[in-house]
Amino acid sequence: MAKPVVDGLERELEGQAQVLRLNAMDAVGGKLAMRYGVRGVPTFVLLNGAGEVMLKQVGMPERVEIIDTVRELSEP
Repeated sequence: MAKPVVDGLERELEGQAQVLRLNAMDAVGGKLAMRYGVRGVPTFVLLNGAGEVMLKQVGMPERVEIIDTVRELSEP
């Protein structure tokens, strides 16, 4: 299950990135799933401050890649 990985990411990225969990079956989650081309669940989408997709992973989130990408985006 992806939940423990996402729980860990939420703790590790506190203060650096906001983690939002959306249900692709409800109205808001469904609209965002269409916008970002979600075809499978779970899907992890990492956006920069301008709303551009910087990383997209389908299936179990790869923690190290996500953390590295967030750090790269945080660098001046």
